[in-house]
Amino acid sequence: MQENIIPHQFQITKKERSSLKSHPSFLLWFTGLSGSGKSTIANAVEKALFEKGLHTYTLDGDNVRKGLNNNLTFSPEDRTENIRRIAEVANLMVDAGLIVLAAFVSPYKKDREMIKNTVKSVNFVEIFVDTSVEECERRDTKGLYAKARKGLIKDFTGINAPYEAPENPDVLIETENTTVEEAVEKVLKFVKNKWLLRQAQLPNEN
Repeated sequence: MQENIIPHQFQITKKERSSLKSHPSFLLWFTGLSGSGKSTIANAVEKALFEKGLHTYTLDGDNVRKGLNNNLTFSPEDRTENIRRIAEVANLMVDAGLIVLAAFVSPYKKDREMIKNTVKSVNFVEIFVDTSVEECERRDTKGLYAKARKGLIKDFTGINAPYEAPENPDVLIETENTTVEEAVEKVLKFVKNKWLLRQAQLPNEN
């Protein structure tokens, strides 16, 4: 069947959509353990970008699993499929001219590499929200670690499933000695530098 699927070429390009919005589009991918602060920081970063007049949208793990991916479990295979779907959705949003923020545990290196390949590395920013299991468990606002310890949750990252930490993330946020405000500033500084670079590249994009 794949040989019969031929993508349609549209007249409006990503470059034109980005030009209309007066800023380039890209994906900010927040990875880290459950309870690390990914969603909190992503939300704060989006608010800061939005207040600057930029067009944004946030994709969050729990929210997506309530809808698009509600048929997936937390097995290694389903985790990979979960991330694959999100990568494709994020790619469409980037193509539409948006700055996309995605907060997902995304524990496997190969899956995060797949995201980068899907949206293209020039459009991808990997942000590692680095928080120890002990600190995440201490916070445990959702009670998930306690349930995992009791065996009520299987394949829970950090307890009975692995997390492969990024070795060279674009942005490293160590939340145990960094405030949310400081984390936001760190991301915005990187985005500003990347944004200026992207502005120089923008006319050559397709």
